[in-house]
Amino acid sequence: MKNTALTQTHTSLGAKMVPFAGYNMPVSYSGLNDEHATVRNGVGVFDVSHMGEFILKGDNALNLIQKVTSNDASGLIDGKAQYSCLPNNDGGIVDDLIVYRIDEKTYMLVVNASNIEKDWNWIKQNDAWNVDMKNISENTSLLAIQGPKAMDTLQKLTDVKLADIPYYSFVKGKFDGVDNVVISNTGYTGAGGFEIYFENQHAEKIWNAIFEAGKEFGIKPIGLGARDTLRLEMGFCLYGNDIDDTTSPIEAGLGWITKFTKDFTNRAAIEKQKTDGVTKKLVGFEMIDRGIPRHDYEIADASGKIIGKVTSGTQSPTLNKAIGMGYVTKELAKPDTEIYIMIRDKAIKAKVSKIPFLKK
Repeated sequence: MKNTALTQTHTSLGAKMVPFAGYNMPVSYSGLNDEHATVRNGVGVFDVSHMGEFILKGDNALNLIQKVTSNDASGLIDGKAQYSCLPNNDGGIVDDLIVYRIDEKTYMLVVNASNIEKDWNWIKQNDAWNVDMKNISENTSLLAIQGPKAMDTLQKLTDVKLADIPYYSFVKGKFDGVDNVVISNTGYTGAGGFEIYFENQHAEKIWNAIFEAGKEFGIKPIGLGARDTLRLEMGFCLYGNDIDDTTSPIEAGLGWITKFTKDFTNRAAIEKQKTDGVTKKLVGFEMIDRGIPRHDYEIADASGKIIGKVTSGTQSPTLNKAIGMGYVTKELAKPDTEIYIMIRDKAIKAKVSKIPFLKK
């Protein structure tokens, strides 16, 4: 089991630790509902240092990124980031990721913790240009400071004007006296905030400084449990649940990050799906009758025929109702369509809902 540079800190704070993607990670501190509300209304800090970071450098770095990712990275300028995915040869997704353009010849790819080795091998395998690739995951810490009070908290620790960093943009600057910190206006909660990348050796110092700066706003550490409920309220996909090696970007509603203005892995098959349509679609749904949908529960139509599976589900702390995502046949994918979630052999009524569940 791997540890992050802050594992000891989490343990001393009384966090409930669980194995996640090969790492010893905090799942909760003060309790899921309290942590969830802290991020929605104030500010919370996630240690997400288990995520993977690759640096791609050189004249052909962009060529390789263009080949392996579905989105078009040619439009990126320095300081811009882009959500994308790595299609496989079978119509599925190797991983979803964020592409950061540091300069014309330098990019950082941020990938999911459970897929670091798989993604590295996949990109290497498709590298026809011998691009200079460096895996900096083991030496990099990543904190997500999320919530409406995140900017006020972090601004105390940097001269970088955080209000001038647009969504999906980043700046490399000094933070808490540490040089070369990537400050990125991204996140996985829909509550606003920033993600900061820095070398492991500064982890404890930066963590402590952030908590001191956020004290007046009631800042709290947040675990993976609340990260999951927060992202689900926004309808954000989780790799391994809502998308995987067998789900295509079109089925998953990720057509918006799939650009046919360039060539990329398995483009022809994915473009055919876009043109011809797909037989199943990822939808959001909310429960009408009482019951909490869980990953892998079956979804049925009114006649009792199984039409799909729940990929993610929870009791939404903000909306105070049960919500979920899952794949259904395209005929039943329209909002307000009645579907049934099979909970302990009972068909519990739900309806297809537009995502995000939480309207800004």
